[in-house]
Amino acid sequence: MPLATEVSNTHFPNGTSMGTNMENDIFENILKVGEHIGVEFKRAQDGVKDDTFETVCSFLNRFGGDIFLGVLDNGDVVGVPDGAVESIIRNVINVTNNPNLLNPTFYVYPEPMKFKGKNVIRIHVPQSSEVHRFKGVCYDRVFESDVQVKSSDQIAEMYIRKRDVFTERKPFPFLRTEHLKMDLLPMIRNLIYSKFAAHPWLKLDDNQLLSASGLYEEDFVTGTKAFNAAAVLLLGRDEVIFNCFPAYKTDAIMKRVNTERYDDRETVACNLVEAYDHLMAFGAKHLQDKFHLEDSTRISLRDKILREVVGNLLMHREFSSAKPARLVIERTRMVADNASKALKCGPITPDNLSPISKNPIIARFFKQMGRADELGSGTKNLYHYVKLYSNAAPMLEEGDTFVATIPLDDGFSMDIHSTQRNDGETGMKTGMKTGMKTGMKTADLIVSMVEENSKVSIDTLAERLGLARSSVIDQIAKLKAAGVIRRVGPDKGGHWEVVGTGKDKGLPYRYGDNP
Repeated sequence: MPLATEVSNTHFPNGTSMGTNMENDIFENILKVGEHIGVEFKRAQDGVKDDTFETVCSFLNRFGGDIFLGVLDNGDVVGVPDGAVESIIRNVINVTNNPNLLNPTFYVYPEPMKFKGKNVIRIHVPQSSEVHRFKGVCYDRVFESDVQVKSSDQIAEMYIRKRDVFTERKPFPFLRTEHLKMDLLPMIRNLIYSKFAAHPWLKLDDNQLLSASGLYEEDFVTGTKAFNAAAVLLLGRDEVIFNCFPAYKTDAIMKRVNTERYDDRETVACNLVEAYDHLMAFGAKHLQDKFHLEDSTRISLRDKILREVVGNLLMHREFSSAKPARLVIERTRMVADNASKALKCGPITPDNLSPISKNPIIARFFKQMGRADELGSGTKNLYHYVKLYSNAAPMLEEGDTFVATIPLDDGFSMDIHSTQRNDGETGMKTGMKTGMKTGMKTADLIVSMVEENSKVSIDTLAERLGLARSSVIDQIAKLKAAGVIRRVGPDKGGHWEVVGTGKDKGLPYRYGDNP
């Protein structure tokens, strides 16, 4: 078999492939980058070993890739002996077509190439639509390693990843409107109206809305019409969801003191519309709502972050998986993870973002309600708001399980530009003076300090504001009379609570509003 001088369709680290007639400098770049999820080097000077076929199997089961025979792990090209090239190619073809070794079989054609006078054999392995085993063992590709997959859950995730249909479109022919919480539709219409008063769905009756939103659709293969899985998940009654998706649930856990178990926990197994409210409330209960101005308007960084995290948990998970989703709030981080039908593997950043909707019907429904934006905006929003909230970047990892890690720093406040202790009792004086210089009113500053620390004392407020104690007491009396703040419990041992805006109740403004 004659040797070629070039090789085609070689994969780059980002998973894309080159066209034909690859030049040596392109191959040199692959050698410099080294092994990763889509590239593997094998020595092969004394023939092809089993580990080469383990890699073939793992590439078939994951995203595909390229194996280069005659290359050391560090990227040094040692070459394949001239007399061994044809026998190695023949051996690879025979093994990959032997069902007793690779099952199911898959035809690959190794291509020889010359690099600086040395023989290199490239084996291009595409992603397969089936789950393969080599010598009875299933392999998966994790970073640059071939890993044996033994548990039934992991193998099930492989099958899920290879399905070419969306789980949300599975039809349920015997599902009727009485199985759905139709009483949620008025609330949904109100959410849609608040976002877009002229939305076409608002003119439809209930049945028309279910059809227009894609929850009731026709199967053009069988000609039948039925509610689909998206309808069950978005609007289903609890017992109906359990019947159709028995493993579906989201565990919301807070563990800051009792880190071995938990301090608070809620299991959410209701439909996605109601689950969103439950999870948002759980996050609001256990995360600080830090003061922040954006374009002269106060926004809740906490709610902005929770909206993206909770939305992803509910919209972009793989519901056929037995793995429950989790939202875990710890002292220094919040972690959300859910089963995913991964089309790529690795970190996600705004620079490498290539968004693909896992459940487009559910995502579209959330978008109409104003609970989601354009696909891909969530990653950008998280990177923006987490920086303001915790002075750090989130970590987003795509795979069979999607993991979002949000750093938490209860002592950081972007608007004060200082890091305080977690009890909020130190380090704010400079920030308060800065706020006063930039035009914030005394009442505004008091309210913001109360929000930062509900147990702040009058003496502490007076010290930070540089005011007499009597002046602070007078301001607090006005805020209480205006319905902005109130005292809960006794003077000693009680705490402050922010309850209103103060507008139309005696105060012309509330912090974050233009005075």
